[in-house]
Amino acid sequence: MFLALLLGLPVLGIWLNGKPVIQYTEFPPLTRYVEHQGFSWPLFIGLAIIILTVLVPFLVRIHSSSKKVSVSPSPRFPQSLFPWWGWLGLAAGIGFWVLAWKRYEWFEPFQRFTFSPLWFAYILVINALTYWRTGRCMMIDRTGYFLRLFPLSAAFWWFFEYLNRFVQNWYYQGVGGLSALQYFIFATLPFSTVLPAVMGTYELLKSFPGCSAGLDNFTRLEVKRPKMVAGIILAVFGAGLAGIGVWPDYLFPLLWLSPLLIIASIQAIRGRPTIFAALERGDWRRIFLLAMSALICGFFWEMWNFYSLAKWLYAVPFVGRFHIFEMPVLGYAGYLPFGLECAVVAAFAEGEEEKKDAGQRCAPPTRD
Repeated sequence: MFLALLLGLPVLGIWLNGKPVIQYTEFPPLTRYVEHQGFSWPLFIGLAIIILTVLVPFLVRIHSSSKKVSVSPSPRFPQSLFPWWGWLGLAAGIGFWVLAWKRYEWFEPFQRFTFSPLWFAYILVINALTYWRTGRCMMIDRTGYFLRLFPLSAAFWWFFEYLNRFVQNWYYQGVGGLSALQYFIFATLPFSTVLPAVMGTYELLKSFPGCSAGLDNFTRLEVKRPKMVAGIILAVFGAGLAGIGVWPDYLFPLLWLSPLLIIASIQAIRGRPTIFAALERGDWRRIFLLAMSALICGFFWEMWNFYSLAKWLYAVPFVGRFHIFEMPVLGYAGYLPFGLECAVVAAFAEGEEEKKDAGQRCAPPTRD
């Protein structure tokens, strides 16, 4: 049901509007056919205010609570040396970073294929840091889950590539001349690193109590009639997803919001726990850290993309100014809900042990 709605609604919207469906199925997706509106100061300022209104209370809460967090050494593995494979990842990351940004003549045939090695190196390093701090990391202690994230991640990001066909907020350069099969292979490999990178970053952030200080007892989000509210959310954001190809300049933010809220609303209607379950008791730690994990990864995605030969560029309506690397500054807000979507999808890779842990996170605390 998830896939039917998420894949079918955008097509249904353009079909009902009489637009040619065939242009949205081009592969490789090289043609640009969405003309975007120019920059708008009122919309830029309005969106900036909304983003700050959401973020500032969390930052203030963390800042005011971090002073109360006891600064004690993190529990470490008895042999608290940084693991050798972490050093390997660090060396590989630095090496491929140089190769990605330089234009060595001898490396020219491989120049546009450097993005994947950078992210495999990042994943190694982020797991090594977690292991160094806590004696555990998903690569070592949940290897099955870790490996399942890669193919799931590839499918996950191909879905966002599909949604982007309806709004065309980003496009690629330096990938011309590839056949459909070559493009698929070339793109799938880096796409496979998204979930391992974000979930690995989340695991590392959890080892720093100060990163979410005070968010374990923050604003409670209690819903009196959860199934009714979920039904309304499903209808509203389902309609929004159907409309992204019809009004791409106005509904493009729903590309990042609708999948998350559609999945969560269906889970709530079925009586299953959602990623928002802990908010009923005021525990925002997981939500905040997931959002920050995607934002951190987003920074590295955009930075490493900046001087790469094969890269993406942005075409965002109304707010496409003040870039940090290629991304308009307000565009980074899209990474916040994306982190939650990563966790929702990563849950499909969980084995019985991870599902048990997830159930304990969603369950209310026991009382004596």
